[in-house]
Parts: sequence; structure tokens; C-alpha cells
Amino acid sequence: MEKQQCLLNDIVYDILSRMPVKSLIRFRCVSKSFDSTITDPKFIATHLNQAISLSNNNNITHNGYLLYTPHSSSPDIEEELHTVVHNTDHTPTEVHAVVYNTDHSLTEVSSFEIPYVLGGTNIVAFCNGLFCLTNNSENNLADQSLYLWNPSIRMFKMVPTQFPDRLPVSRVTFGFAHQNNDFKILRLVCFASGGAEAQVYTLSTNSWKKYEISLEFLNGLSIHYICSSPCLFFNGALHSMAYDNNQEFILSFDVDDGRVRGIMPPQNYVSGCSEFLAVFKGSLALIVFTDEVIGENDVCDIWVMKEYGVSESWTKKSVPMEINANLIGCSVNGELLIEQTSHSGVHIISFDSESLNEENLGIPQTRDVIYTADFVESLVLLNGADIKNQRLDKIKHQICG
Repeated sequence: MEKQQCLLNDIVYDILSRMPVKSLIRFRCVSKSFDSTITDPKFIATHLNQAISLSNNNNITHNGYLLYTPHSSSPDIEEELHTVVHNTDHTPTEVHAVVYNTDHSLTEVSSFEIPYVLGGTNIVAFCNGLFCLTNNSENNLADQSLYLWNPSIRMFKMVPTQFPDRLPVSRVTFGFAHQNNDFKILRLVCFASGGAEAQVYTLSTNSWKKYEISLEFLNGLSIHYICSSPCLFFNGALHSMAYDNNQEFILSFDVDDGRVRGIMPPQNYVSGCSEFLAVFKGSLALIVFTDEVIGENDVCDIWVMKEYGVSESWTKKSVPMEINANLIGCSVNGELLIEQTSHSGVHIISFDSESLNEENLGIPQTRDVIYTADFVESLVLLNGADIKNQRLDKIKHQICG
């Protein structure tokens, strides 16, 4: 009888781990046993892994997801971050999530609101059901606050602050470390007086750890400047374009072991008007918009590192492309998703580098767009602060620390 009960419990546990988040929230009211199970950190991790696995299996049926905010007429928009949400009237910002189908059509799968938080909200990144937010420009680190927001359960967490002794320039990104099933915020800091360090926040421990970036790990390179283009979280590491005195390179920082390396660009690499790090068909890529050829059309150089970390494995493909474009990301099948400005306005287009086909995705009046290969719901932050229907002046007292 005891074995049968254990088997039954295992079956129920497995069924619950595959249920939608909204159903699980309702099931917490069924019994104390259900509530204890659903709020258990091990169950939350199991549920997330199930959601990620299901999403990965569904990738063959679509090309990923686009998250966008409607156009705003607000003139006060910060441009340092990849995606910015700023409301001067303290109202929440609506976000739409659409699946990008293989036939280039869009299907809305969700819409939700990001709350106005302590002076406005900038989206740093979205990963496995969580938004990483900051209240101001990432360059102003001394006044910066970071937050995590789970729209599925409306839970909100303030990340503990850690201010440097010297006012730096920094870049921030957010990712998920599969090796230990944990969320990480990564901040790359370059000090004006010299030197650099990586700062890693781990959600499970709610703490920061600093790593000095030593020249011995960068083959003698030093960091004098960090590019303003968005960082990339790929292969368990933060990647950012950086400059030595006379050399541009990719700085890589592994979140699991703290290893730092400098990845050299191709030998015949030519920088352009704008440069973006991306994942192209599963490989690290450097997308460069350039007008280097006088008298000819502008081009986009797609550099792909076939073997990660091996500089000799870079390959190049050049395609015609207007330079007044901003890369949103690369879809699962390798299309470039681009925010392009023309005389008729700003358009979100997909560009196939093989066929050279270009298609307007028809997202209307969009101000900010981010791309994600996966869009999952999770229970992460279930013990956070629910700020639904709460006034702004009460938020400070209800944020979990």
C-alpha cells in the first residue's frame, strides 16, 4: 500500500510538472500538500526544465518569438539599452508576445504589463520566463537598480545593489546557466581610471561575486572601451565587443567558472557603421552593417565562428543591406530580424541571407522589439512580491530582498 501511494505521488508530481502556470497557481488552493509541492524550489526547477524541453521540441514548428511594446510618443526615451520602456505618467507598459511562424506570419500568444518601477523601466533581457529590468541607463551604474519580473505569476524581485568604488562604464546582460539550473545577471565593468571586472549575480544565492579581468587571460590585451551594442549571452558566457588601444576583440566571460578570454575577430575583419553579436544557426556570429565599398550598395557582413573560440574558423558572407538598420536577432532558421528605418517609418523585417528575400512582418507602430528563441512560462520568483494592483508608493515595502 505504501509503494502504491509513493507511485501515485510520483505520478501526480509528474503531471503537475507539465501543467500550465495559471493552473498551478489555482491548484495551490486545493490542499496544503499541493501548495507545499508547487512552491518547493525543486519542483519549480523541474517545471522550468519541462517547459524548456517542450519549447525546444516546438522550435521545429516556428522561428522563435518577438516581444514588442506599442509605439509611444514620449520624447524622453533612453537609447543606451537594447530595449527601453519609459513612461512619464507612471502607468504600466503593455508587452505583446508573438510567435514567428515558418510562413512569416505572426500569432499572438500572450500580452502582459510591465509595471512602472521606481523611476521608469529599461528591459535588459528576457530569458526563460523572466525579464531583467533596470530603472535607468546602464551607463549610470552608481544610481542603477536591477529587478527581475515574472509576468506569468506577476512576481517582482529587487536585486541587491553592489556599488563600485569608482564610477565605471558598464554593460549588463541576463541568462540561464544550464550547468546548475540557475539564473545569472552579468555586469561587465570598465573603469575610467583603468582596469575591468565582471560582476555576476546568482538568483539562487541572491548574491554578487566579482571577478577581476586579468590581462594574462586576454593574451596581453587590455580593455579601454566597451562597445555600446548589446551584450550576448551564449554558450554559458557573456560576450561583448571591446577595444584595446588599437585592437577590437570579443570579450568572453564564462559564468560557471569565471574564465575570461579574448576572442579575436577575423584577420581581414573591417568594422562598420554598426556591429552586433548574435547567434546564427547555433554559432557565435558578428553581424556588421558597413558602407565600405564606395559607389556600390551598402552591405551586411555576416561573420560566423564555426568552431567556438577558434579564430581560424570564422567564415564570411556579404549581402546587400541598407546601413540604417538595427539587428534584433537571428531567427532559429538563420533569418536576420531587423529594425529598419526608411522615409515611411520604422519597420520590422526578416531577411533571408541565402535567397536575399526581404519581408515586412507588419508589426504596427512598434517602438521596442526583442527576439527570443524560446518563450516559456515559469514559477520562478513564486515567493517574490506580488505588485498587482499595488500603488507605486507601496512597492518599496513589498519588494522581496
